[in-house]
Amino acid sequence: MTTTGTVDLRAYLGHVELPNPVLTASGCAGMGRELAQFADLTRLGAFATRSITMAPRAGRPTPRMAETPSGLLNSVGLQGPGIEAFLEEELPWLAGHGVRTIVSIGGGSVAEFAALARRLADATGVTAIEVNLSCPNIEDRGRLFARDGSSAAEVVAAVRGATRYDVPVIAKLAPDVADVVAVARSCVDGGADALSMINTPQGMAIDVDAMRPALAAGSGGLSGPAVRPLAVRCVWQVHAALPGVPIIGMGGVLTGRDALELILAGACAVAVGTALFHDPNACPRILRELEDLLHERGFDRLADAVGLAHRPVLRNDLKESSL
Repeated sequence: MTTTGTVDLRAYLGHVELPNPVLTASGCAGMGRELAQFADLTRLGAFATRSITMAPRAGRPTPRMAETPSGLLNSVGLQGPGIEAFLEEELPWLAGHGVRTIVSIGGGSVAEFAALARRLADATGVTAIEVNLSCPNIEDRGRLFARDGSSAAEVVAAVRGATRYDVPVIAKLAPDVADVVAVARSCVDGGADALSMINTPQGMAIDVDAMRPALAAGSGGLSGPAVRPLAVRCVWQVHAALPGVPIIGMGGVLTGRDALELILAGACAVAVGTALFHDPNACPRILRELEDLLHERGFDRLADAVGLAHRPVLRNDLKESSL
């Protein structure tokens, strides 16, 4: 049994066991070296890289971050070193330090996603591959893969087909779609072993002094506490429809209570993102808070709390809550 104390905190992504359910969210902790100055990465459930692309990318022009009430807008883009530099420098560093690594990948076509998966197929140190479906499909007028179930499933199937059988493929879903359950089901049908949700919904802010958009790109992804209710709703709906599929819940997780809320909605693990910008020790703190909350509520295992909010309300529960 792997625990941090009194509760069995193990989480599972397919057949892969993680020692605890607290992960980093892609794009919020660099490639690991940055966060390693403040926290022991081996104590994370897993570390998620920023999305890796085939070629190096500089990202979008500045300004590309703006604070909003209870949130953060960003339009960083898929900034990164490219797959070759990642395989030569970043992944070996993570593997050498014993970090469980979820490699996020992003591409502009199904073929590019498949090529990235093939480059990772023989690499040492890949715990799982997360497919960033919030990428524009250059073959479909820039429409995001995440907004169309068939396109998302095609990407997932291509990645699954190019990935080793023992490496889970995780589909990362966007919330601003007509039917997140339908997209989730398509991804699972395409071969996804797990789902992560939510990616950032699109938002915008106007600088009223400069009288122009606060971000150079105009709009950007909204993260932070402002989106947590949206994340909880998406996790709730997808877990209700696909109860056997592992879900990594993310979106505004600042405390152990926030993590527990997503777990009760149906997530088996949670990812911390925006909180890391002001508290690089957020992950171990949130894990301690989560364990204390589970222990206080009589749980011996994290797994027993996953999706528990979906249980039918019994008459005895109503009586106890009214006392």
